[in-house]
Parts: sequence; structure tokens; C-alpha cells
Amino acid sequence: MNLHISYKLPKTPDIENEIQHWAGKIQKRLQVFKPELVHLKGSVEQNSPREGTIVSLNLRLPSGQMAVQESAPTPSAAIKAAFDDLLNQVRRHKDLLRSSHRWRRRGSNNERTLREAPFEETIAAIPPLTASADDVRSYINANFRRLRIFVESEIAFREASAQLEPDLLNWEEVMDEAVARALDENVDKPDRMALEAWLYRLAIRAMDEFESGIAEGNSDVHLEAIRWRRNELASDEPRLQFHQPDESMTAESSIADKRTSTPEQIAYSDEMIKLVQFALHAAARQDREAFLLHVIEGFSLEEIAAITDRTTAQVEQSILIAREKLRRAVPINNPFKQPLFQRTGAD
Repeated sequence: MNLHISYKLPKTPDIENEIQHWAGKIQKRLQVFKPELVHLKGSVEQNSPREGTIVSLNLRLPSGQMAVQESAPTPSAAIKAAFDDLLNQVRRHKDLLRSSHRWRRRGSNNERTLREAPFEETIAAIPPLTASADDVRSYINANFRRLRIFVESEIAFREASAQLEPDLLNWEEVMDEAVARALDENVDKPDRMALEAWLYRLAIRAMDEFESGIAEGNSDVHLEAIRWRRNELASDEPRLQFHQPDESMTAESSIADKRTSTPEQIAYSDEMIKLVQFALHAAARQDREAFLLHVIEGFSLEEIAAITDRTTAQVEQSILIAREKLRRAVPINNPFKQPLFQRTGAD
């Protein structure tokens, strides 16, 4: 938004901060317009002690123009009154634009009705920004562990339900395939707001393709072949050993890092994931995926429908079925279990 304010009185930081604060409120309500097409001009002047401070504002939009003028004993009160009036005019103007389809042209009914272009096709609309390769890298770097846990849980569910043979597919292969597809320049990328759901969709598709490929190509089992082992450590001790015996402890080492989880929190999260996996063992695959994406990952019904290629009603039904199975099968003797499930059931 182009902002230009002229001062005809001593300019103070308080007055300037007040105007910037109210201008930010105006800008938030005009995000549908391109910033370079919005112009806000005004003046702050003081004529006499009786009249006080006079504030005049003029707002120019691609769809109209609004002007206000207010006076008050103090500059702060005059600025507040002027911007309040301008906000009311902006609100009424937006309501008028929303109800433009109800307008009736004057004249006879035989006149030809002109076609009105949707607002999304006008020059004032801001198109959604398409995600770039840098956006994909930034999201993966910030949410790698969360996506990895989802892939690991999906593989564990498929192995437990006999859809996959144990140890034939690991999370690294799925993550590599999903990230490679996301960074492919020939693949159409979504807008930035839908990037998270799109990556989960790619991960699920990669697991489905790996599963079908393994089922088609590995029908024969070599009895003399060496069994592949997971690349895991037998103990967590190397990970938890942050300090060597010959190191000196400083005050910096004793400050807790609130951004990371403690070993107890990590163990509790892993234990809860295992309990949920056990409880959803008998659930259908589609019901389980919809429940995990909604409750654990926090996706909405519309986003889950786009990820799984299903309708919103089907997704909602799957979540209800999985929640009922979890309520009956989870091995937790806790008096707060029922309120907890009611909380997760709120959309």
C-alpha cells in the first residue's frame, strides 16, 4: 500500500506510530487488492486550540474512492476517529462488492445483460504464489522429522497388516522418492499454502508404488539369502552421551533448550505412537490414514480428501470409524480417556 501523510504540526514518534498502526489495519482488510494499486493519502494539521487537531484521509482503490475528515482536541483522538470512519467505509464497500451479483441494471428487460468478469480474473486480484524448489527445501528442512515419523508409522502399519513383508521397505527410500518428485522441475507444484498436504500425498503415492513393485517383482523367496537387518543401534547410549568425562561443564551447558524435546518426552511420544498403532491394527487402511492425517498431523477434511483422492464425506466417515476402534481398543486405564477422545473429535 502506498502511504503518504503530510504533517502541519510538530511531528512526534507517537503520532507516527499511531498512524502506522492504523494503516496496518487498513492494509489487512485490503489484501485482495494488489499493494501498488492501493493509495492512502492524508494530512494532520492543527488550526486553533478550539478546533483542535484535524485529520483528513483519502483512500483510493481500484474499485472506488473514500474520504474522511475528523477533528478532536488531541492528535491521537483525531487519528483514531478518522481511521474508525475509514474502516467502516471500507467494510461497507467490501460488502457492496460481495453483493454485486444482486445488482439490477436500469432499463427494459430486453436489454442485453453484460457479462461480469469474476474478481479473480481482474487486474486487482493477487494470484496464489506457486511453491518453488526453495520452498520445498525449506519445508523439508524444518519438518523432516515429522514427515519421517508419518512414513515410519505407515510402513509399520502395512507390515503389521501383512501388506508388506518385514524389512523390505524402509523410510529412507520413501523419503528419497517423495523429495525427488517434489524437486522435479517437470512436476506441477501447488501453491505455498497447500505444500504440506502435497508432500504427504507424494509420500503416500511413493509407498503405494513401492508396495506394488515389491508384490510384482519379489514373488520368489531365496531361502539361503542373508536376511537384511535394519540400520539401527542396539542402544540409545551414544545419542544420549552429550559430554565426555574429560570435558568441563559450563553454565551454558546447564541451560535447557526449550526448542528440543527431552528424552522423557521422546520416549512418551514413541510409546503413545506404539499404543495407537496397536489399537488401529484392526482398522482399514483408508480409515487409519484419514485418522492419522486428521488427529496426529492436523490436516482438515478438505486437505485429507485432496491427499487421499476421496470425498469429504468419506474422509469424515473413516475418521469416525477409526476413532471408535481406538476408543474401544486402546489399552489405557485412564479416567480422562473419554474426555480426551472427545477433544480429538472436535474439528
